[in-house]
Amino acid sequence: MEVISAAERRPTRQITVGDVAVGGDAPITVQSMTITKTADVEGTLQQIYALAAAGADIVRCTCNEIEAAEGLAQIVPRSPVPIIADIHHQYKMAMAAMEAGVDGLRLNPGNIRKPEHIKAVAREAKDRNLPIRIGVNAGSLDPKLYDKYGGATPEAMVESAQTEMRYFDEVGFDLIKISVKASSVPLMVESYRALSEVTDHPLHLGVTEAGPPPAGLIKATAGIATLLMEGIGDTIRYSLTADPVEEAKAGRQLLEALGLRERKNIDLIACPSCGRAEVDVIKVANDAMAAFGDRKIPLQVAVMGCVVNGPGEARDADIGIAAGNKRGHLFIKGQNVAVVPEDEMVEQLVEWAEFINEHGIDAALERADLDKARREAEKDRAKLLVDQGDDANAANEKIVEIRKKA
Repeated sequence: MEVISAAERRPTRQITVGDVAVGGDAPITVQSMTITKTADVEGTLQQIYALAAAGADIVRCTCNEIEAAEGLAQIVPRSPVPIIADIHHQYKMAMAAMEAGVDGLRLNPGNIRKPEHIKAVAREAKDRNLPIRIGVNAGSLDPKLYDKYGGATPEAMVESAQTEMRYFDEVGFDLIKISVKASSVPLMVESYRALSEVTDHPLHLGVTEAGPPPAGLIKATAGIATLLMEGIGDTIRYSLTADPVEEAKAGRQLLEALGLRERKNIDLIACPSCGRAEVDVIKVANDAMAAFGDRKIPLQVAVMGCVVNGPGEARDADIGIAAGNKRGHLFIKGQNVAVVPEDEMVEQLVEWAEFINEHGIDAALERADLDKARREAEKDRAKLLVDQGDDANAANEKIVEIRKKA
């Protein structure tokens, strides 16, 4: 099946954060932030490793005190991914973080306002060839911009970023990426659209303070996905009130769903169930997700509630299973390959997926007794149609009654 992806990506400059390229033709990257005290070296490293395993390409750590900077000096050389220091208010913490060996900085222009401090950080970053993200936030703009625009507006957000860029330009520093985050999705989207019209620096997307899941996931996805589908954005972060591992997972899954990153783990699709379902589809789907866990099996896997429409509706899935007559019908690319006991459905689904991942679809089809599987599947489909008919949800009867009242 041909994958339809987002709009053509907006051209940007490319920078590197450690050994990770951002912008240009580099893959869109996933970021998250630790919630540990950075001075807790072992605890922070444990979280960084968990984030990397969940799909984070870059991790940010707060550097709000000298103990945090000292922690970064021990964390950076042991981290599996590049580390960015998050700086607020105290420009000297940016200097300390750079001395600790971080791979990049995030500065908030709303709370480091003295031009001489900003330029001092930029000069040091230039000497170290170290990138800086200008992290504009609707909740912490310079009060002068609030007064000028009557609040946080796209124009105010973009002007904040441009002011910071001018300070950087004065010292010849251009290793920049920019964000203009807001907790309001419409404001966030319009701010990034406006920013993309006036700069070719790479953009870091995010809906700040999105809140806990599921509402936070919906808000973040609404903003980030809208822009990615327009070709805007080079790196992303979900800002959730949750374990940051959930942020990394969500970011990775979004990019895979949009066809912007290669799939690492399964993409599980499942029918919404109906009157024809022979099993509890929700339970089977959840059991399958749990069974696959973090296995690196980049296949699309289908869980369908019945054998009448299931294999056909999920014919583009790499592998799937449909329930019928107390049995599970395994299919690969729409072809029935095996019929197994209902209580072995998930186990067999995982076993066949692992086989496909290792040996390929053609080898899996050769392994199967296709004629036998097809015969057994037809028997169960025929029985289900006899038992429940073609219209398991009685839609035809409802249509008749509707027409009587029309």
